[in-house]
Amino acid sequence: MTGESLAAAASRLIGTPFRLHGREPHVALDCVGLVAAALAALGRKAPLPNGYALRTLHAPQAFALGEKLGLATVTGPIEPGDVLMLRVSPCQLHFAVAAGPRAIVHAHAGLRRVALGALLEDWPIVAHWRLRTENTLAPR
Repeated sequence: MTGESLAAAASRLIGTPFRLHGREPHVALDCVGLVAAALAALGRKAPLPNGYALRTLHAPQAFALGEKLGLATVTGPIEPGDVLMLRVSPCQLHFAVAAGPRAIVHAHAGLRRVALGALLEDWPIVAHWRLRTENTLAPR
C-alpha cells in the first residue's frame, strides 16, 4: 500500500454525494468518511468515531484520528496520499487526501460531493499524516 494508491482510491470517490457523517461510498460521505472509504478500498480497516464535532476551536479526538487509522505524523512536503487535517475557518476542521503537493480530494459540503480541488493557502494544515508501512521505523 502506497501513498499513490491511497490518492488513487480517494480519486475514485470523486463525485460521491456529500452527507454529514456519511460512511458509505455508494450512498454519501463526509470528509472523515472519505478518508475511511479510501483506506478501506485498499484493505485497511478504518475505525471511525461517530457524533464528532469538527466545528470547534478544540477537537482532541480529531488529532487522535491519524493514530486510530494507522497513520504516522509527518512534517515536510506533502506527498500524494497524505492525509491532512485543515482549518478551513476559525472554528472548523476538515480532512482531505492529498492528490499532489497543492491538490486535495475532499468531501466538499458547498458542492455537496467529493471533489478534487486546490489546497488553499488560507486553509492551514493543523495535522499531516502518512500511511505507515512495514519498513516505517519512526514518523518523519
